[in-house]
Amino acid sequence: MLAVFCSMANYKNPRLKNAAFKRFLSLVLVTLSIVSLLIVSLRINTTPGLSENVGIQNVMEKLNLPKGNEFSIRLEERNRLPPRNIDLYPKLAKDHITIVLYVHNRPQYLRVVVKSLSNVVGISETLLIVSHDGYFDEMNKIVEGIEFCQVKQIFAPYSPHVFTGSFPGVSPNDCKEKDDAGKKHCIGDPDQYGNHRSPKIVSLKHHWWWMMNTVWDGLKETRGSDGHILFIEEDHFIFPNAYRNLQLLVSLKPDKCADCYAANLAPSDVNLRGEGWDSLIAERMGNVGYAFNRTVWRKIHRKAKEFCFFDDYNWDITMWATVYPSFGSPVYSLRGPRTSAVHFGKCGLHQGQGKSNDCIDNGSVNIQVDDIDKVANIRSEWDVEVYENQQGYKAGFKGWGGWGDNRDHQLCLNFAQMYH
Repeated sequence: MLAVFCSMANYKNPRLKNAAFKRFLSLVLVTLSIVSLLIVSLRINTTPGLSENVGIQNVMEKLNLPKGNEFSIRLEERNRLPPRNIDLYPKLAKDHITIVLYVHNRPQYLRVVVKSLSNVVGISETLLIVSHDGYFDEMNKIVEGIEFCQVKQIFAPYSPHVFTGSFPGVSPNDCKEKDDAGKKHCIGDPDQYGNHRSPKIVSLKHHWWWMMNTVWDGLKETRGSDGHILFIEEDHFIFPNAYRNLQLLVSLKPDKCADCYAANLAPSDVNLRGEGWDSLIAERMGNVGYAFNRTVWRKIHRKAKEFCFFDDYNWDITMWATVYPSFGSPVYSLRGPRTSAVHFGKCGLHQGQGKSNDCIDNGSVNIQVDDIDKVANIRSEWDVEVYENQQGYKAGFKGWGGWGDNRDHQLCLNFAQMYH
């Protein structure tokens, strides 16, 4: 019996060894598969922008945004490029305030703005983001010539200037002016005054809203920033002391005007140059050289419907007439008693820009810059003078129109959801 048992044991042993070996081999293969998957996953997640771009692309498709053409796709790819001049300015200052310059197609204006920025004290410490409403070669060349700081360009890929034969540009069957859609068999919704959309006009509001959503929530350079961001336009002349004054205003705002939403470089009335008092000024937020932080942006973003459905093609009037009033309290901005930025454009973005209407003469502007404008001229010991009941657009204003088409409303709402 013992012999039989030993014989059976010797018979089963190899089978047991083979089974154990197979289990071990299976375990090794499973482990290797898991490790391989982890390596692939890590490679995807550490490839700059790859997983992020896939996620954004999925969101874009779900939002039913206009199908990109070859040109718009190339612009979106350019938007993901890193800033230029990093070799010249490898590090941004710890307390830097990013500057966003949004432009359209007025190269004679842009040259003046860029020249003024080159003389701004501290400009080399920060990042300048230039947001283009579409692509225009001359505008692009001017920006590519900037060498005084880090520069990042972004291009609105859904600008009407990029879509030449379909929405958001001009579609062949669009209603025009005061066309009757029923009689003309055209498409489009008129504004409150009976006028149909003009792509060149609506692009103003679309660009501003796309830019805001992209800068605050889309760009890796700024989406993690909680600090203030300064916004200027291509017809804003910036004084040499603007950046240092802005840093002072931002630092003083929590103590001097805790209820202030923003800091401004210029009076809300663009025709004024400041009071010259020895005090700070708290007034309604202006549209020249304004800066606010992410907390304010979140409040603005939550009012996307108010912004997108208000029948006015101007972003600033829309803010004054419907968004700011919806906050429930006055929206004050803190500024100095002397301007650090000047609005010099006298002609509209899409109106005639003849020499008789243009304040630019041979590429220069007649803006006086005194010695006091070359250095910071704001004092921390100053009190704050508050302007209440100022004139201007307020709640109740119905808007100038130009923004009645439901397609524009939906595109605007989609911009608000691009990165969420």
